Amino acid sequence: MPTHEKSSTKQQRFALGIEYDGLAYSGWQKQKSPQQETVQQYIDTALSKIADREIVVSCAGRTDAGVHATCQVVHFESEIDRGDKAWTEGVNSLLPKSIRVLWSRKVGNDFHARFSALSRRYMYLIYRRDTESAMLNGRATYVRRELDAQAMHAAAQYLLGEQDFTSFRAAGCQSKTAMRNVMHANIYRQGGFLIFDVKANAFLQHMVRNIVGSLLEVGRGAQDPSWIANLLSGKDRTLAAPTAPSDGLYLVGVAYPESDQLPTELALPGLLLAL
Repeated sequence: MPTHEKSSTKQQRFALGIEYDGLAYSGWQKQKSPQQETVQQYIDTALSKIADREIVVSCAGRTDAGVHATCQVVHFESEIDRGDKAWTEGVNSLLPKSIRVLWSRKVGNDFHARFSALSRRYMYLIYRRDTESAMLNGRATYVRRELDAQAMHAAAQYLLGEQDFTSFRAAGCQSKTAMRNVMHANIYRQGGFLIFDVKANAFLQHMVRNIVGSLLEVGRGAQDPSWIANLLSGKDRTLAAPTAPSDGLYLVGVAYPESDQLPTELALPGLLLAL
């Protein structure tokens, strides 16, 4: 046994930061059908080989098929501490190149990747060109017409605060309540991209993509910014626009109490924004 391994009969808890390109996967969560490849499936399998026992991770937020992450956070338990190098480089050697472990931390047994999180932050990337990009396929959402970013930003401000987001939740969402607290919701341009940057205590299923679908209607001039306020007060999903594609959605940050001492956010890949 390598000298850096610390044996213990007591379960120890570890947190990992995960980055992945979701294009090839049927979402984060492991599925019953082995034909549906998921990010969790690969993470669990690689960790189990390193730990020499079955490992099942819990994540900060399950992402849908095609959704990406620059900072997903997971936790798992192991009786043996293999060391940071094994939990990062060792695990990465067993993963597809579209999934990477960025960091490893030993955490207290009361830490939970989902329930300890104070907030989650997502970014949604949109680009406009006369011709759809071959390079950005599946990684940013293409629109043909120019969008009014100022109107979209004004509309996004109606999302702020603790509100009922029934109009922006998926029909199959299993959350007990549609109340969520949005801390910031900004629309801005960076390079050739229009970016929707939103942070909340938690998100409902498809919430960000459903919001983007309606913000696009505002950007195209089909609706006024105040329409978003009307949708919120209506509490009816059928009143809002169709769900935006998964292509442009990235989980970019999960914040925890300072006592956990975890990296909280990572920016979008610089290479993507440089295109």
